[in-house]
Amino acid sequence: MANPTAVFETSEGTFKAEIFLSEMPITANNFVELVKRGFYDGLHFHRIIPGFMCQFGCEHAKEPNHPRAGTGGSPLGRVQDEHLDNAKFSNEPGTFSMANTGAPNSGGAQFFINTAHNDFLDWWTPGQSKHPVFGKITEGMEVISGIEKLGSRSGDVSKPVQMKSVVIED
Repeated sequence: MANPTAVFETSEGTFKAEIFLSEMPITANNFVELVKRGFYDGLHFHRIIPGFMCQFGCEHAKEPNHPRAGTGGSPLGRVQDEHLDNAKFSNEPGTFSMANTGAPNSGGAQFFINTAHNDFLDWWTPGQSKHPVFGKITEGMEVISGIEKLGSRSGDVSKPVQMKSVVIED
């Protein structure tokens, strides 16, 4: 069975991504369930750092620049870190990676799209910050490149970027 495709309609354009459901079942199922519940619809990208990543999925980011944006959890609770030897997907450009607090098993609904090869975030490399990859953009990377330009070194966003909707195509 093929992995599902997620279609993201943003205020800046549409992009698609393969979700690695067969390879990363815990992380990918969490994401798919949140999409099916409509959790991501209407949220804004709350942290964008050019040359690094675009972060999304905070429940407090329905309002752009909300003071609590980036601090929200998930209605499904925390996600167990998924570090599988048979699924060593690197944090390369266009990949989706589970955001966390830096502590083990602290991911939830927030994820980021890598815009550079951030292999220092790979779970099998040295260092504390580990982020499992659970998907990759298949169409519309130019939309992410445009969104990335709206960020800053501090992560502040110069223009609100809203996720109008996310749907799963089987």
